[in-house]
Amino acid sequence: MATDPSEYDKAMPIVAAHVAKVERAVDRTRATHAGQPFAEVHQALAEALRDEGAQRVVPQVVEELARQISGAATGP
Repeated sequence: MATDPSEYDKAMPIVAAHVAKVERAVDRTRATHAGQPFAEVHQALAEALRDEGAQRVVPQVVEELARQISGAATGP
């Protein structure tokens, strides 16, 4: 099954915009919740993703990001 290369070119701006929204949500959550308990970080990240219009993120990715932000104060 071949994919038309122009489909990639059409999709990339959409993907890039979504990634930028996720990055803004993560940055905002990290700035306000770094080192806080996982549950608080997870909730704040979910809210930030909704605010950015990027709520369609794989749940395991959101959990991992929240875990990293939660442990940011004690990590390297």
